[in-house]
Amino acid sequence: MLLRHAKSDWPDGVPDHERPLDARGRHDAPTMGRWLRAEGYGPDQVVCSTALRTRQTWELVQPELGGAPSTVFERRVYAASAQQLADVVGDAPDAARTLLLIGHNPGIEDFALTLAGAGAGADADAASVDVGRTDELDRMRAKFPTAAIAVFEWSGGWDQLFPGVAQLARFVTPRDLGDL
Repeated sequence: MLLRHAKSDWPDGVPDHERPLDARGRHDAPTMGRWLRAEGYGPDQVVCSTALRTRQTWELVQPELGGAPSTVFERRVYAASAQQLADVVGDAPDAARTLLLIGHNPGIEDFALTLAGAGAGADADAASVDVGRTDELDRMRAKFPTAAIAVFEWSGGWDQLFPGVAQLARFVTPRDLGDL
């Protein structure tokens, strides 16, 4: 599962890495946690960027999950490209069956599109996207907003996660959920 951090503030003089969540972000993050729990998407392992806004997102999502998965704060996720995120995920322990990666755009969006085999300019096809999820892929292509979650499914180990092998199962934004 890929989660873009919730909406952040832009205070003057604060380095990008230390930007906090704004009021909307503090509202949306728990909503996304409640959705994950309601849909049965509890992670075994969480890999979170070290940036303040991602850590705050995780702090607000985690209590809504009903459990405390193992969490790693990974500097490599901050400002990472899709390939760098693939490398981070490839290092996940084999024992983790469900991984939640919390990061930033454009890396999270690019990684999501790469996993779905629908990177920039690519056409979705039946091999990479379930027909019922084509609309979600189109929405994800158009915009991967703050606090959005992309859920992927595939068979294999974390180090076997290559472009186009995963199938987009869900793409959900805070706007989709309203006041869940």
